[in-house]
Amino acid sequence: MLGVALLVFREVLEAALVVSIVCAATRGVVRRGAFVGGGITLGVIGAVLVALFAGTIADMASGVGQELFNAGVLLAAVAMIGWHVIWMSKHGRELAKHMQQVGQAVRAGSSSLSMLLAVVALAVLREGSEVVLFLYGMAASGTGVAGMGTGLALGVVGGVAVGFALYFGLLRIPLKYFFSATNGLLVLLAAGLASTAARYLVQANLLPALHNQLWDSSWLLSNGSIPGQTLHILVGYDAQPSGMQMLFYAAIVALLLAGMRLFGSVPPRAAARATVETNRSTA
Repeated sequence: MLGVALLVFREVLEAALVVSIVCAATRGVVRRGAFVGGGITLGVIGAVLVALFAGTIADMASGVGQELFNAGVLLAAVAMIGWHVIWMSKHGRELAKHMQQVGQAVRAGSSSLSMLLAVVALAVLREGSEVVLFLYGMAASGTGVAGMGTGLALGVVGGVAVGFALYFGLLRIPLKYFFSATNGLLVLLAAGLASTAARYLVQANLLPALHNQLWDSSWLLSNGSIPGQTLHILVGYDAQPSGMQMLFYAAIVALLLAGMRLFGSVPPRAAARATVETNRSTA
């Protein structure tokens, strides 16, 4: 039972932290709950389907189908998070002002949120499929239904509780710094996902490792520990990263920061016009 609870907790924790960051980053956007709930539902359905066809997926592409699938899911999430980060770097100030004065999000927020629905779905899909496969294996090995059910419940509750703790912690950030803080967290999240995708591609022999192990900090914080797993999700921590992983990590950070700088700034005239329109609407 404890083994089931621990593994489920780790998998649920990964998905819950991603969902919490997404929810915090879309604070104040109308219909956010519907989008996030839809993403979770799609992710669960997809996870069950992936688990049912796991053997077929693994056998694809000369036996590296599972690695390609995982890398594809992660890179898709990176692209969508990146799009949102650049969008928010442009509209975050406007959104914060609108929240303070009117109490609801700018209408364009739903456009960005539709992208993050997919991020939620992909996070739940990836971790949920691993949970389903694990429980299937435990059932096949003769583990009792009662023990699996108790372990599953404990793992889900624990993972969701940590996710809520992160979410409410992020909400305590003052509003004038809030969107900058969540944008920074999303940049690190995207970079970490890209690094993990690189690891899968190296394992599939589709990319060179560029040095198999740049360092080993397992003695300080192992990948399998709960703190290590949490940092892996939040900032992309890896105790034994390869050169290719670090290259992907640095490239995503650099690309997103450059995109925020190039496309995220609001022209002075547009900013002045938006301020005038906001003042008129609240007059």
